[in-house]
Amino acid sequence: MLTARPTYPAGPLKIALMSCAHTHAMSYAAQLGARAEVDLVVADPDGYGDVRGVRVVASYEDAWAAWPEGPDAIVVTSANAHHKDLVLEAARRGVHVLCEKPLATNVPDAEAMVAACREAGVVLMTAFPVHFAPAIQALRTAVADGTLGEVIGLTGTNNGKLPSARDWFTDVELAGGGAMVDHTVHLAEILDSVFGPPATVHAVTNRILYAERAGEGAETGGLVTLTYDSGVVATIDCSWSQPADAPTWGGLRLQALGTGGQLQIDAFAQHVGGPGQWLPYGTNTDALLLDAFLGAVREGRTADPTGEVGLRTVAVVAAAQESVRTGQPVALAATT
Repeated sequence: MLTARPTYPAGPLKIALMSCAHTHAMSYAAQLGARAEVDLVVADPDGYGDVRGVRVVASYEDAWAAWPEGPDAIVVTSANAHHKDLVLEAARRGVHVLCEKPLATNVPDAEAMVAACREAGVVLMTAFPVHFAPAIQALRTAVADGTLGEVIGLTGTNNGKLPSARDWFTDVELAGGGAMVDHTVHLAEILDSVFGPPATVHAVTNRILYAERAGEGAETGGLVTLTYDSGVVATIDCSWSQPADAPTWGGLRLQALGTGGQLQIDAFAQHVGGPGQWLPYGTNTDALLLDAFLGAVREGRTADPTGEVGLRTVAVVAAAQESVRTGQPVALAATT
């Protein structure tokens, strides 16, 4: 149980959304700005200018100072390399945090963020909206109740378009890498929620697709193989392989094979589509993520996906990067 700022009055929670760099900032701002129980301020220090309809300020300093006593919580949607400084400052101020994935660009930074928030007694959640998708819950239930028998292997695909509206996604310094960083962590989190951390990680990458548009050294295609102590093997296709004219950004699918059957899930199956058309309906996983975060803040408790979960997925990516460098499987180091 957390101890810093454990309870709040019935009035609105003061939330600062820090940066519009990540594309999820627009969705989070729209969701939070529409809630009567939230008083939202958005910091746009890079001047993207595409988050509208809410109070927008020009700097992080203005966001911190938007209320005399400061915000109750922040949502970090900056470039990946800037997550650490914002989270550490929030911990110093006793402010709760929802941080966009990946939590950090390396394991030491992620460990420092988790430790600081733990010491300060504040919530640190990692923004994995797909964690809340009904299809993902169906997988967790099927594994837990034995419907699939003994699970033998899983094949995951998290493909997408090469990001174009936010060039920092393909800048190795700001993003921490390329497609493998961008599109490994969602599936790594899902697998973590079912099987825990893997024992070894093996990965390969390439720049066959869209190399002329990606930043120097940023991989555009990759395959990560996770092996667990139980013998389960899982693969993650983490490529920027969607064509530029695809009707949506990409998707996330996972097939689980067991001795008692198999299950195929599509986290974004709730849509009506056709040539050039993609009309989503049903569950809004961003809304469910924010529900969980706001509830954790008000009640002074932890909520999944925690900062520790975010740290473990960063460790998977770091091991995958080491495997690419060495050409060998890498044992996953314990995180703190």
